[in-house]
Amino acid sequence: MFFEDFDPIRLENQLSGNRFRVIYRLSGDEAAARNRAADICAEQTVEFPVHLLPSGVIREKIVGCIEQFERQNETSWLATISYADEIAAGEFTQFLNIIFGNISIKQEIQVVAIQPSREILEGLSGPRFGIAGIRQLVYIPKRPPLFTALKPMGLSAQNLAHLAEQFAEGGIDIIKDDHGLSDQCFAPFEERVSRCADAVRKVNTRTGRKTIYVPNITSPIDLFFDRAVRAKELGAGGLMVTPGLVGWDALRRLAQMQLGLPIIAHPAFIGSYAINPQGISCRVLFGTLMRLAGADATIFPNYGGRFPLSQEDCREIVTASREKLGTMPAIFPCPAGGMELKNIRGMVQNYGNDMLVLIGSGLFSHSENLIENCRTFLEEIEQSCSSTD
Repeated sequence: MFFEDFDPIRLENQLSGNRFRVIYRLSGDEAAARNRAADICAEQTVEFPVHLLPSGVIREKIVGCIEQFERQNETSWLATISYADEIAAGEFTQFLNIIFGNISIKQEIQVVAIQPSREILEGLSGPRFGIAGIRQLVYIPKRPPLFTALKPMGLSAQNLAHLAEQFAEGGIDIIKDDHGLSDQCFAPFEERVSRCADAVRKVNTRTGRKTIYVPNITSPIDLFFDRAVRAKELGAGGLMVTPGLVGWDALRRLAQMQLGLPIIAHPAFIGSYAINPQGISCRVLFGTLMRLAGADATIFPNYGGRFPLSQEDCREIVTASREKLGTMPAIFPCPAGGMELKNIRGMVQNYGNDMLVLIGSGLFSHSENLIENCRTFLEEIEQSCSSTD
């Protein structure tokens, strides 16, 4: 006997009966899709031939269970598969591994929704600020906060601080580093954060506004958390993180540190998961997972810009950012990627006021006066909100 020391009663007593669910889109004909669903159940749990398992509790409760299987269209099917909470081990990393571990290497599988159990949600701290918290920080109760990025790469820390000052003077609410800014020789992290935070603080003192500067702290993991602390010491009003580079669990841990700063998540490095018919849907990747990991705002590529997401993809991300998810607060969706002033009205109509409107280089192309461009940006936002009331 292979498993003569196995104690099924002990295992049974260790399981609570709580389960979380993942919905997968499976391509192909019905027979192939059903086989693929059965394969997921084993591959994502025991990774072992089911017929060789001891009968009873492992087969019935440890192996994933197909709870629903239905046709989506002529070429795809939706399978809802549940997993015992205990196999996630109370770890976000293992939770992600179960959702899309080995099967990420297989074809014709896409994660389209995640339904965590109440217990899983309670074990994740999630976002600390969310929409309401960020609105309170920048003191913008109704309209979409205005958001921009410091660019282009190659400018000195002093140059970037000058841009930050002009943005703040023009009425921008949130000013972030471009995601490629790290600790380069031309704009070292410490100097850049110090100068930019100081520039924004001086404008706030003079104008009474509450603009915040959000540096990019994405870095090697042995520097990552120290940079977060140092950014706060230097006057940062928030933190930007790219979880595809530092890891999803680094984002979760940062949110747990309770530094008193909102976290904005950037989508770099993970897009290939979502732009193909297999992988992880835009809704889950840029919406649900960012929120579960603790981001207070999620940047994603808007339709009509430089990237290939559809209008439906973007609406799904927005929905995932705001829908009920246990007691976790809704987070700001932030459509971006080649947006210009002319796009604002459509964005407000499509997404409503609870979003961050991010325009980067589009602010520079409107006219040669950056401060006036920012003010025009603000006027367009206010007019767009008035027209949708």
